[in-house]
Amino acid sequence: MKIIDGKDVVMGRLASYAAKESLKGEEIVVVNCNEVIITGSKKNIEEKFKGSRDRVGSSQKGPKIIRNSERIVKRAIRGMLPNHRFGRGRDAFKKIKCYNKVPKEFEEAKKISMNKSQTSKFIYVNHLSR
Repeated sequence: MKIIDGKDVVMGRLASYAAKESLKGEEIVVVNCNEVIITGSKKNIEEKFKGSRDRVGSSQKGPKIIRNSERIVKRAIRGMLPNHRFGRGRDAFKKIKCYNKVPKEFEEAKKISMNKSQTSKFIYVNHLSR
């Protein structure tokens, strides 16, 4: 089991690493999902997420974009996997767990902290989930 600390980590890099490791058969736990960052212009990122939330459709159909920080990160990881509904993509997706904070069972465990790149334009995921 690999525990990844998401504090100040770029979401795309975290998602690709988690997807690769889960396809290898590892169980992945991502903690501090609300402190993951998305690089780019704050205005463009907010417009993209707002636009995807507005395209819902009727009450019976349409993509439902969830506002929880951990679900936003998990959806990004899902996008890095091969078809998440069948075969090895589904098996890999079942091995991924995301949490906003550090659960008690993982407090003492060793966490993987990915390299933090300094960038001037970014937004935290918890800002999008408001």
